[in-house]
Amino acid sequence: MQNHEITKVLVSEDEIKQIVRRLGEEITAHYGQLERELMVVGLLRGSFIFMADLVRQINTPLVVDFMTLSSYGDGTVSSGDVKVVMDLDSSIEDRDVLLVEDIVDTGRTFSKVIRMMGNRNPRSLKVCTFLNKPDARIADVRIDFCGVDIPNEFAVGYGLDYAQGYRNLPYVGVLKAD
Repeated sequence: MQNHEITKVLVSEDEIKQIVRRLGEEITAHYGQLERELMVVGLLRGSFIFMADLVRQINTPLVVDFMTLSSYGDGTVSSGDVKVVMDLDSSIEDRDVLLVEDIVDTGRTFSKVIRMMGNRNPRSLKVCTFLNKPDARIADVRIDFCGVDIPNEFAVGYGLDYAQGYRNLPYVGVLKAD
């Protein structure tokens, strides 16, 4: 599966640690002390490594839940059609929810997820993404906590995949085009 070449590193392992620490501090400062735990919702599969690191940097009581969505298949471009493969175990109604994503590129999929989550009546809904590709944006997406902007190239590593490979790289790199 991992037989393609990484052409360059976009975000190094050390930079990842600094970004995650900064995001944890920003999120902690924003939420402070809540009446009820912050509900951190990760979008699987890509966000699992980032979210695991992030929640350890958030200094406020929290609970976690996950959703699995599909819009890519095994390709490199989102279809924009969102399929809920696995839904949340818990209701988000009247909860402070932080939606965690690995990357926001076109925004088509993520804007639909945000709308779907908003329809579930959370008390508040904020968005945190590790990577942001503003040059790829097609749909308007509000990002409350952003790790880093990257160029419009196909990124893998640190949870991001190509056909399920490369997730275990400790950095984010660009995959050589076929």
